[in-house]
Amino acid sequence: MMFNQIYIEEKVKLHPRTIRICEINPDAKIIYCDKYSEIFNKNSQNFRLQKLNPSLILANKEHNFILPAPGEFNIGGEKNYYFSHMLNCLYDCRYCFLQGMYRSANYVLYVNYDDFISEINNISTNYPHKKIHYFSGYDCDSLVFDPITEFTKYFIPAFIKLPDSLLELRTKSTQIRQLLSMPPVHNCIIAYSLNPDKIADALEHKAPSIKSRLVSLQKLQLHGWNIGLRFDPIIYDSDYKKIYSKLFEDVFQLLNIDLIHSISIGSFRLPKTYFKELSGKYPEEKLFASPLSVNQDTVQYKSSIRTELLEYCYNDLLKYAPEHKIYPCESLL
Repeated sequence: MMFNQIYIEEKVKLHPRTIRICEINPDAKIIYCDKYSEIFNKNSQNFRLQKLNPSLILANKEHNFILPAPGEFNIGGEKNYYFSHMLNCLYDCRYCFLQGMYRSANYVLYVNYDDFISEINNISTNYPHKKIHYFSGYDCDSLVFDPITEFTKYFIPAFIKLPDSLLELRTKSTQIRQLLSMPPVHNCIIAYSLNPDKIADALEHKAPSIKSRLVSLQKLQLHGWNIGLRFDPIIYDSDYKKIYSKLFEDVFQLLNIDLIHSISIGSFRLPKTYFKELSGKYPEEKLFASPLSVNQDTVQYKSSIRTELLEYCYNDLLKYAPEHKIYPCESLL
């Protein structure tokens, strides 16, 4: 993807990563700023309009490089953290909390990767012999901009030196060229978000087709990478049993279950404040007219529907995968 406009913090204008990105976007208009928040957080931005042609913002992250992960981010780690080298995503998934979190549709890339790695090393040193999991792809897609950011080229080798730590890259992207050019790293998981075609076509705008994602998963698995399957969020549909059963069948016909690290499932849910923002941006979206309820500060399916969805999908997955590989992101009770 080429950018028409790139904002650059003065602090990083001479950073090698900044220079490289400008070189591969020679026609971009360059605008310097003191702080990226001047652009990203300003009021009166039109998110939907910006989404048609977002700008890139190159910035220096100054603190909170690595944060404790939400409780549902757990695939067997004793300690769980997440980090975001980018903010915002190329894709336009209607259920994504990012569209309710940020005023801006522009992308922020923090170019000071060394500071992230330093903090990861510090945490791993402080907890020797504990299984520590780090999740990337919470505030962005881990791979979609990889040809521009070279994220995998820099971060994955750092985990070779951290055998007790694990890195998960969450993605919907087919940008796997760099991964296929590298020897696989045993403590790195490439985890794909998947939904049935009917759901993906309706809600996951701009994202690669499910077929394309499965082809990428197969290529990665054949190359030797650990892979993860993330059926989250599961979206209610009158034919949900049929379409999710078909998805699971297609996935496990193509992939070797013995080489899948983990599978997670969770139903659609959003913080109430994000739901209000998101439904306001897309008032015509049928998803927001689903049988939803507010549980404390979370908007989610009514309890009976949520339990039915999760129990059905969990039991159907047991046809293909052992129980110890399946991690519900919320209670099945």
